[in-house]
Amino acid sequence: MRIRPIRTADAAALAPLCGQLGYPATQQQVERRLVLLVDRPDQGLLCAESDDGSLVGWLHVQTRRVLESDPFAEICGLVVDERHRGAGIGRDLVTAAERWAAERGYLSVRVRSNVIRTDTHRFYAHLGYAVMKSQISFAKTLTSAGHS
Repeated sequence: MRIRPIRTADAAALAPLCGQLGYPATQQQVERRLVLLVDRPDQGLLCAESDDGSLVGWLHVQTRRVLESDPFAEICGLVVDERHRGAGIGRDLVTAAERWAAERGYLSVRVRSNVIRTDTHRFYAHLGYAVMKSQISFAKTLTSAGHS
């Protein structure tokens, strides 16, 4: 197994993993998203590729610059194929994300996790992550994209 950067051509293999994370997506949707993310210096897209070439996990980390705190890196998504969980792949992806952040000069990595994902909370705690706060996430669907 090796960790490598995600390529746009990986969309077909990534889409089912998005579904396992709880965010069903088609290959076309993932392709559209990757076009916006791949090769951007503020986006780290990493996958775990097994010896037979199949993708068994992915992680998305990005840089965050906000007014209220110093810049940091944030893990936005992590999933390991349910058939391969418990083998250290998630840990390897997080380690790769931490290395990605450190190489860019970031001193901290943050991650958010749904309150119902208690196994995920234990996973990150085991890797040395500490709870910063609990919060509620709001969203609003807009009737137009508002792009100019």
